[in-house]
Amino acid sequence: MTEKRPVLTLSSLDLHRLEQLLESLPPDAQASHAPLLEELDRATVVDPIAMPSTVVTMNSTVRFRTEPDGKEFERTLVYPSGVDGSAEKVSILAPIGSAMLGLSVGDSIEWPAPRGGTMTVRIIEILYQPEASGEYHR
Repeated sequence: MTEKRPVLTLSSLDLHRLEQLLESLPPDAQASHAPLLEELDRATVVDPIAMPSTVVTMNSTVRFRTEPDGKEFERTLVYPSGVDGSAEKVSILAPIGSAMLGLSVGDSIEWPAPRGGTMTVRIIEILYQPEASGEYHR
């Protein structure tokens, strides 16, 4: 990842739950999620009540674009237990899910692609964020 990484903002609740999730994974799975661990370590952590409405949090529905192909998607970022097989949900443990967490509208980040190489993910719009809707403990 050669470009400057954007500022990441995480809620204290999301951070706590993600740390528990990652600690529960087998060691080989933990190693494959090293980029997510690095991002959690460098994030600015805020109380859920203080979360800006422009930040991608867990259970947010986000419109984003992958570059350079320019494809746009709308997905809800969920914990693995929330994955139901629908195309509308993406796990935090999937590369695209890990890439989006903590970014703000307009931010982009270069991230390891699922099949090797890298991809760039750009956040276009937050369609729903639990914290902005007063849901602080979801």
